[in-house]
Amino acid sequence: MKAASREAQEQVSGQLDELIRNSDNSVATAAQIGTELFLAVDQLDRERALRVAVADQSLDPAQREGIMNDVLGNKVAEPTKQVLAEAARHEWSSPRELRQGLVNLGRRALLNGAREQGQLEQVEEELFGLSVLLEREKELTQLLSDRTATADKKRGLLASVIYGKVTVFTEALALQVIGRPVSGPVDDLAAVATEVAELRGKTVARVATAEELNDSQRETLAGKLAQIYGREMAIHSEVDPSLLGGMVIRVGDEVIDGSTRGKITRMRADLAATTAY
Repeated sequence: MKAASREAQEQVSGQLDELIRNSDNSVATAAQIGTELFLAVDQLDRERALRVAVADQSLDPAQREGIMNDVLGNKVAEPTKQVLAEAARHEWSSPRELRQGLVNLGRRALLNGAREQGQLEQVEEELFGLSVLLEREKELTQLLSDRTATADKKRGLLASVIYGKVTVFTEALALQVIGRPVSGPVDDLAAVATEVAELRGKTVARVATAEELNDSQRETLAGKLAQIYGREMAIHSEVDPSLLGGMVIRVGDEVIDGSTRGKITRMRADLAATTAY
């Protein structure tokens, strides 16, 4: 996002947080706002003229707010209506960035709800777990990546897989991600899991091991990585038997390969270099 859009999103985020915080039932309000913002984005996706009009900087804020209210005001509850009005009043760098801002705000609302419910860490773990599941289930991932399939069809397919197995917040976020692909189901879900970790004030370490880590091992590893990187770490772990032993750790663009497979690969490379001489 460009500077104007980042500033607009920050300002609207403040109002969103306040609306949720001051409501009688913060969890229900957060869930409602998040769900309704995604519905608003669906309509913006369908109506290019509306998308352009509510981000048109040649119009004054009251005009943009009026357009947003005329089209969407009677389709959402009052808290969501206030968020949409605030978004319309601010200046965004482009209609595309306004749309993305509303997606981000919808996610933020749901994550606020998860935090109020004490489920934020669970949502993070479930979203990453879904990304690992899809990485393993190639046929399902292919169906969810099908560009000829409608968003509703793909959401229905994923819902049939995860219904009742994750929190309502995880389900809502996952279905939103699948319906609005950026890179692909696996990477998009992992990216939202990373956003949740950042909201919790943590940096993600993706850890692949030959055998599943237990809670004690995860806690110990998180502590060691926190000492190395100087910040709290969230461990997103997955099992990869092909590593044979040890682990591979990814923090941002940095990779630490301490796996048995990696050691064998390096030994072979060293042997080949020695033989070449």
